[in-house]
Amino acid sequence: MTESIQIQDFTARATGGQEVSLAGLRGQQVVIYFYPKDNTPGCTTEGQEFRDAFPLFAAANTVIFGVSRDSLRTHENFKAKHGFPFELISDPDEELCRLFDVIKLKKLYGKEHMGIERSTFLFDAEGQLQRSWRKVKVDGHIAEVLAAAQELQQK
Repeated sequence: MTESIQIQDFTARATGGQEVSLAGLRGQQVVIYFYPKDNTPGCTTEGQEFRDAFPLFAAANTVIFGVSRDSLRTHENFKAKHGFPFELISDPDEELCRLFDVIKLKKLYGKEHMGIERSTFLFDAEGQLQRSWRKVKVDGHIAEVLAAAQELQQK
């Protein structure tokens, strides 16, 4: 789905000692995916599927960033353990999560808590949000994002 919302520029700390800003990524398409927690089954599967499709995203001039509230240290371990070729952004203060409106009331085992709703955002090479996916189910999702990135690159 296409969203009419505008995402303001941001700067965030990522693995590999990087500072990531939307403005600094101009000229490339950008996928930013939000996931609840490092080293959990769904989040691991999602990261592995992005990893496996990474060459196809790169061929479509698209960079990938994963975001959760985990620390950079935890992210570095998660990235190394699974061989992710993309950087993970640490958002412990939920600044990016609030900017993208992904903190939602969730239920787990009958208990309610605020957490990250699995979501993915695709930006064009000018930094404009082109597609978003909310309440993501991992199965088949990465293929859908890849198809959208490839289609966007053809425009």
